[in-house]
Amino acid sequence: MFDDSRLEAAELEAHEGLRWLALAGARIRRAALTRPHGHLPSAERPRGILVLGSEARLVRAVLEPVCPVPFMAWPGPGLPAWVGPLDLAVILGGYDSPEWVLQCAAEAARRGASLILAAPEDSELAAAGSSANTSLIPTFEDDPMAAAVAVLAQLGQLGLGPSVHPEHVADAADLVAEACAPRRDLSDNRGKELALELADGLPLIWGGTVLAGRASRRIAESLRRACGRPALAADASELDTLLSAVPRRDPFADPFDGGGEVRPVIVLLDDDKLHDRMRGTAISLLARAEAVGIRVARISSGDAELRATDVERYVTLLQQGRYGATYLEIGLGGSVDRPAAGLAD
Repeated sequence: MFDDSRLEAAELEAHEGLRWLALAGARIRRAALTRPHGHLPSAERPRGILVLGSEARLVRAVLEPVCPVPFMAWPGPGLPAWVGPLDLAVILGGYDSPEWVLQCAAEAARRGASLILAAPEDSELAAAGSSANTSLIPTFEDDPMAAAVAVLAQLGQLGLGPSVHPEHVADAADLVAEACAPRRDLSDNRGKELALELADGLPLIWGGTVLAGRASRRIAESLRRACGRPALAADASELDTLLSAVPRRDPFADPFDGGGEVRPVIVLLDDDKLHDRMRGTAISLLARAEAVGIRVARISSGDAELRATDVERYVTLLQQGRYGATYLEIGLGGSVDRPAAGLAD
């Protein structure tokens, strides 16, 4: 049973999961501001870019709309045949990188492709991808998000993507850490409030933009680990199909005589910042939820007037969701370690 009094315990200041989240800004700064090893020539654009490993699809979501050359996020297991000396391979990983990622790094180096690696200096991945054309971005903690920000900043400097300022992204993470700190009580803490909204529900998460959709999948992973219940991030049409099968809530039913019924909770990411077509989709989801009496929770990346970049908004959404998952686990009587590493998708 969820007990919200656990969210106000004094010992939460030392909670490992909360401390890991609070240090996200510091990890982003350290990964992004450490000078890469090796030199990546920037005089000529590559013929194409291939990205693989942890958070490859996050990198794709940021670069794809503006990248001046063909770009692909690769799910493996082998390296595409077209990758050669004219191309750039971007590989993100850590000490536990899958064997196929190591093989792809070694093969890309053998073929003479330029490489950007984000990995610990003493990792197998760094050794596998070592070459005269490799630029290594050293990472120090197992945090795929920090590594992805460092890679995006490097690609922006090479003119292959949008300009990404790691310091601003780190500031965004710090602002969430301040707003969701354990010393803030439930009335003024979005992380604790989100945990309370999801305490007895099955989260169905939707983000109407590409990056909000990526954040929704990472948040769903965190929630599944937190509560041991299903948590789904999906397209609006898929969620609408699920909601159409939910029985209508009886407004006269005794809420304490439901036999432990667990109902869905719709979680909307940045639904107030959508263009006209997607705004209509959000309105339809809200109407469907209201028709069957389903609770709606929202996660916002802040005021649009602040003109935050897409990456800053992504980190803001993701960190709020992860704080909510951590507080949910605490309220259910469990203990959360640091978030698991990002998957290759």
